Amino acid sequence: MKTNRKMIMMGLVMALVLTMLAGCSGSGSGKEDNKLVIGIDDKFAPMGFRDENNEIVGFDIDYAKAAAGKMGMEATFQPIDWSAKESELNSGRIDLIWNGYTITDERKGKVLFTKPYLKNSQVVVTLADSEIAQLSDLAGKEVGLQSLSSAADALNAAPIKSEIKTVSEFPDNVLALSDLKTERLDAVVIDEVVARYYMSKEVGTFKLLDESLAPEEYGIGVKKGNEELLNKLQQALDELNQDGTASEISQKWFGEDKVLK
Repeated sequence: MKTNRKMIMMGLVMALVLTMLAGCSGSGSGKEDNKLVIGIDDKFAPMGFRDENNEIVGFDIDYAKAAAGKMGMEATFQPIDWSAKESELNSGRIDLIWNGYTITDERKGKVLFTKPYLKNSQVVVTLADSEIAQLSDLAGKEVGLQSLSSAADALNAAPIKSEIKTVSEFPDNVLALSDLKTERLDAVVIDEVVARYYMSKEVGTFKLLDESLAPEEYGIGVKKGNEELLNKLQQALDELNQDGTASEISQKWFGEDKVLK
């Protein structure tokens, strides 16, 4: 009799444990179903960055919140190491890469992309009083850029790369521009939208070369195999274009409608 009781109790305990495990496992992602976790570089103004109150703001932040609303979800933003963005996505720690994420052939092999939503280009920034006036003037100079960014791809593809003295990589553009201001660098390769933002904030400090290195377009990265999320997101973006919300957000951050239709 005692043996039977023990077996019954053990069976009940095992059933309870299995029930608890099933309840905890959920979808396996550890994230709430209505949460859309978005990986960002929180120093990438004006796309996604921290304001004077340490709040995460920017064009992509507003755009993502509006899209999530259309999807019946809530956007949450996870600052990540930008050099590990695809690993963060594929691990399931984030649902989207959305922060001035340039569409390239190499990245298409790693993630699914939405349609492009914004045009950009890689440009060269120098100090306003610099003698550097064109790309050929970078010969023998010290240049900085953000590590594992499309700026690096653009510079590597440019003929002038072989003539540059050194190329220093930084975790973010803010640090690269800081070294430019202290003249530890002669120039920085950077996204045009970012360069123009900082030029508007520090008038008279920087200048842009007329020649750009590479035109490009921004898209939103979704994990390979998750076409359901990709299609749902794209539908939301299309609706934001149609109802004028995307245009309003662009006007707020850029003073014009720059969103691709």
